[in-house]
Amino acid sequence: MICVYTEERWEDILAAVDSVRDQSLPAQEILLVVDHNERLLARLVERFGAERDEKEVRVLANAGPRGLSSGRNTGIAASRGEFVAFLDDDAVAERDWLRYFAAGYDDPRVMAVGGRTVPAWASGRRPDWFPEEFDWVVGCTYRGLPPGLVRVRNVLGGNASFRRTAFDAAGGFATGIGRDGDRRPLGCEETELCIRLSQALPDAVLLIDDRSVIHHKVPAARERFGYFRTRTYAEGLSKALVSRSVGASRGLEAERRYTTRVLPAGVVRGLRDALLGRPGGAGRAGAIVAGVAMAAGGYVRATARARGGGATFSSGPIPSWSDASSGAAAPEVVT
Repeated sequence: MICVYTEERWEDILAAVDSVRDQSLPAQEILLVVDHNERLLARLVERFGAERDEKEVRVLANAGPRGLSSGRNTGIAASRGEFVAFLDDDAVAERDWLRYFAAGYDDPRVMAVGGRTVPAWASGRRPDWFPEEFDWVVGCTYRGLPPGLVRVRNVLGGNASFRRTAFDAAGGFATGIGRDGDRRPLGCEETELCIRLSQALPDAVLLIDDRSVIHHKVPAARERFGYFRTRTYAEGLSKALVSRSVGASRGLEAERRYTTRVLPAGVVRGLRDALLGRPGGAGRAGAIVAGVAMAAGGYVRATARARGGGATFSSGPIPSWSDASSGAAAPEVVT
């Protein structure tokens, strides 16, 4: 499934679809969910509406309120297979992406499998000051996540798959947490869902397989410190909502290790590189400190607003769906 919202990413959308069509394990279908953009919806229907083949692309309008979470819920409700995979609209998947996802579901306890997301910098290279520990800022796998095939608390939403029954057990993505077009870059909707899923199914297993690789485009605007500052602040806002939903103990469980072990090590690395005269060392150390401060500020503010009734979000069951092809070997893809 791919959720889309702007014509400015037209070529990116087509590239994402092509990468799914070229999978070594074919998808049952590809769902394009358009988030309240009638012009883009019409253009995509014209582009894909006449196609009827084994790699069918279905174009849907977001049936709920504006935003990524509601768009995903729309696609899940329309899906016809046993598994649903999600791909960002500005990313391309490597050829075995779905094959490695599907392999993870050999164990019936596995409810979700995520992959590794590699940044494709618009400038052609990582900015010297940008710490790998904060690659989540641009929607990518960050330093601190364990390599290989590992059990995790949550998968990352732009490169993930779920067993369809996971949504029957836990409900859909919560609206009011995730992104809404180009507005403040909130996130964590997949974190909240995964924790809620583990609460609903205590024996559920969630995995990341770093062989399931996608390449995520990072535009020039997101290579700047201004975006870094805004995104880390928004992460704090989002984490406060997650904690409100599932409790701070679960909502911040992974973040405690990240802030007490991974980030201090990153600061030390940056300062060491600065002493050795390597480019960007001091900048990376400073960015880590600034990122923590901005996230903490967002968390405090959102927590105070929630206590005063100023923050709202909701989640609920996914509507009924038709499982006409429950024997599908590969996930459907919602983009």
